[in-house]
Amino acid sequence: MTETSSGCNSTPELTFDQIPNTLSTWLKANSDFLRSFFAQKDNWLLVNRDLNGRVRLILPAHIQESVERSQWDAMAANLMQQLGPHGHADTAILFEADRKQACHGASCYPINDFTQAWMVDRLATEANWTRITPEATSVPRVVFFSIKGGVGRSTALAATAWHLAQSGNRVLVLDLDLESPGLSSALLPPEHQPLHGITDWLVEDLVDNGNTVFESMTATSPLSHDGEIHVVPAHGAAHGEYLAKLGRVWMPKLLADGTREGWTIRLSRLLDALETRLQPDIVLIDSRSGIDEIASACITELGANLILLFALEGEQTWNGYRMLFEQWLRAGVAQQIRERLQVVGATVPELDRIEYLKGLREHAYKVFVDTLYDELAPVKLGRKLDGSWKVGELSEGWSFDEADDGAPHAPWAVQWHSSFAGLRSLQGRLAVINTQELRSIFNPLLEGISNIIPPEKLS
Repeated sequence: MTETSSGCNSTPELTFDQIPNTLSTWLKANSDFLRSFFAQKDNWLLVNRDLNGRVRLILPAHIQESVERSQWDAMAANLMQQLGPHGHADTAILFEADRKQACHGASCYPINDFTQAWMVDRLATEANWTRITPEATSVPRVVFFSIKGGVGRSTALAATAWHLAQSGNRVLVLDLDLESPGLSSALLPPEHQPLHGITDWLVEDLVDNGNTVFESMTATSPLSHDGEIHVVPAHGAAHGEYLAKLGRVWMPKLLADGTREGWTIRLSRLLDALETRLQPDIVLIDSRSGIDEIASACITELGANLILLFALEGEQTWNGYRMLFEQWLRAGVAQQIRERLQVVGATVPELDRIEYLKGLREHAYKVFVDTLYDELAPVKLGRKLDGSWKVGELSEGWSFDEADDGAPHAPWAVQWHSSFAGLRSLQGRLAVINTQELRSIFNPLLEGISNIIPPEKLS
């Protein structure tokens, strides 16, 4: 009797999450051939995963008529069979003359130990967590990010801007939580709101009209004190057709030469122009919470020098950060971004504060150790009196002890305070706060951010 697809002896189809392991097994099985293949000049391999999650291979055009073609056909057919519904059985191999062109518009990262093999991921959105832009060198840029909302991230940014301006700094604040804007209201009363905002510029820039709104998208906060707080809101005072504009900000711009400029590149261009015009000492960026296009752009593509990871003690927080760190690890880009990260303990409760922070540190350390910290190999240091070897750890590599207060996993604590809970007007609260009050709540955060401003710019 033939077993049906629902029978107990049927083999379950491979799922999306199993593609990397299946690919790794296939690469190892064909490693001898692949090493010989990659040793030849101009040979490379792309494993292309399309929008539907189906995989096919892309090879240099000259392989199409080469003696190696039959070997590749057999290997590709074998891989597609293993991948099942996630393989392109009809056209398992494509041939392209230019590798970079074949990767255009996709997330691309090296595969395993093969320096000439890349995974190419085609995504329905422009979120690309593996494209890491080098750190900004002119003005320090700080991103405030959280996996989930409601952690006091925007409040902490507003308080930081107040503190830095009180110290005489010129601060540029960008509200990039475009789908849930509100930071500007914490720093600007209604009568100070500028006419336009970031969404206006991104939409106008698509039709080469960005200059029309550029001069009217920034306002100076009355909380500026000895320095200045320049605020660029998500939208202006007259928000107009905000939803219609929001649906267009992600669009790439078609350039005169026929190429497309992605929205994240356009956003970077706007930030560069704002820095040129306003000459700030530091830039504070409020990112949208969660893992989407805005968060991706803020964290990986705006040249952030410091990325603050706001965290509440709980499984949801650490599962989210673990997923993000593991993606950087798989893509081979962890070393490009890990030294910019810093955990912030959000709204630390008044009761059991020490135990809460201890748990926060332990869970943060576990995630960092499993993903971003280097594994330090044991090393023999010398013999004990009983003749056995003393064992220590190599000092090389990027890693920290759990108790190290200077480590990125050691949380900068932001205290919960009743005066900031359930406020109807954060701007009104900051208008009457003093330095001592602010430090009692935000001091580790304020000190940490102040330390990245060049000494010559500190008052």
